[in-house]
Amino acid sequence: MATSTVDSPAPGPATARPVGAVAVVAHRKKTFGGGLDELRTSLVTAGVEQLLWYEVPKSRKAPKKVRKALKKGADLVLVWGGDGMVQRCADTLAGSDVPMGILPAGTANLFATNLGIPTDLPEAVRIALHGRRRKLDLGKLNGEHFAVMAGAGFDGDLIREADRKLKGKLGRVAYVWTALRHVRGELVRTRIRVDGADWFDGEASCVLFGNVGTITGGIPAFDDARPDDGALEIGVSTASGAVDWARTLGRMAAGRSEESPFVGITRGRKVRVTFAAPKTYELDGGARTTAKRLKVKVVPGALTVCCPEPRD
Repeated sequence: MATSTVDSPAPGPATARPVGAVAVVAHRKKTFGGGLDELRTSLVTAGVEQLLWYEVPKSRKAPKKVRKALKKGADLVLVWGGDGMVQRCADTLAGSDVPMGILPAGTANLFATNLGIPTDLPEAVRIALHGRRRKLDLGKLNGEHFAVMAGAGFDGDLIREADRKLKGKLGRVAYVWTALRHVRGELVRTRIRVDGADWFDGEASCVLFGNVGTITGGIPAFDDARPDDGALEIGVSTASGAVDWARTLGRMAAGRSEESPFVGITRGRKVRVTFAAPKTYELDGGARTTAKRLKVKVVPGALTVCCPEPRD
């Protein structure tokens, strides 16, 4: 399998990176550009020597296909879908050194957006085949990797309740609307230890872990977050009820999270969270089960991603 060089410059036309075995793992219900037919044509035209093609009806079916592609010697895995597909594939690719190329075909493409990957199919394909390879961090919550963010409490309930059609049409506004209509954000006794030291012990409605700055709903929650700094941003909210959350979400949407009286933010590498009652948690916009304890850590350089060239 291919190995990658961190932040290597993108080759020019005369020195284009050889294209070997490329695997496509696609959510067949997602649309982008001219669709999967255009993608196949683009890859053949680009000179892909071996094309491994897998389509899945749901993102949770993707890991099996990624594992199959790795066994067949894929040099590059292209992921067609949104953040849910990217998360499932990243969880499987973590530690493999096989690069991931992101083709942002979902309603939420936060990881791609944070990395500067455009919603333009020809350009996204070019970046995937010939862009620079970056070693990026992933977070890991209760044994499962995430690329953008994870959260529990209000955030997990919000993800579970959010209507997909509304989210697709309105973006961050849909999350705020759904939150205030359906989610109460009840306080629960919460204890948070960061890198072995107590950081928070009190009533809280939400705990967040960010690997990048812009999180669910397109909200710029963590201004200083970088996916290659070897750390995670950690946030806790004590907001309760519609009025508190309207103020909190409003400031977060405006990029002023740190100004909210209901939000605390820090940074760390290992986090332990204990809730007095089970809370729903989510990873990259996908709701999981409930848990009373969360074990979270950063995994530095866990995933190689094909990214645009840095701007001068």
